[in-house]
Amino acid sequence: MKLKITVEGKVYEVDVEVAESEPTSGVRYIQTGATGGSAAPIIMAPAPMAGGEAVADESKVCRSPLAGVVSEVNIEVGQEVTAEQQLLVLEAMKMFTTITSPVAGKIKSIRVEKTNSVKQGQVLVEFE
Repeated sequence: MKLKITVEGKVYEVDVEVAESEPTSGVRYIQTGATGGSAAPIIMAPAPMAGGEAVADESKVCRSPLAGVVSEVNIEVGQEVTAEQQLLVLEAMKMFTTITSPVAGKIKSIRVEKTNSVKQGQVLVEFE
């Protein structure tokens, strides 16, 4: 596909190749802002990251949308959760990100604990 781009008044014609889109993981999170901040929540659904491990059923896991440190775990194994319910909170560069459940279900396992470092795309929680 050819595009025309203008930079500082000069027009450039560029060829752009469309890459295949990655499937979405269904991971949802709410970014709440910096420490003590009152930023409006932002809901996002990132694509799966290459660093994450492969699982049999992607709809049964919640992955980390970013690298950070677990600051809160608000669930326990066997607990029933609803879609969008808060599961845990990650901290990265003094920003706290609330990780919510992508689905309603029962918690099968929690793969992280408070103070654990996590990578982007890492599985945090498994559902039954």
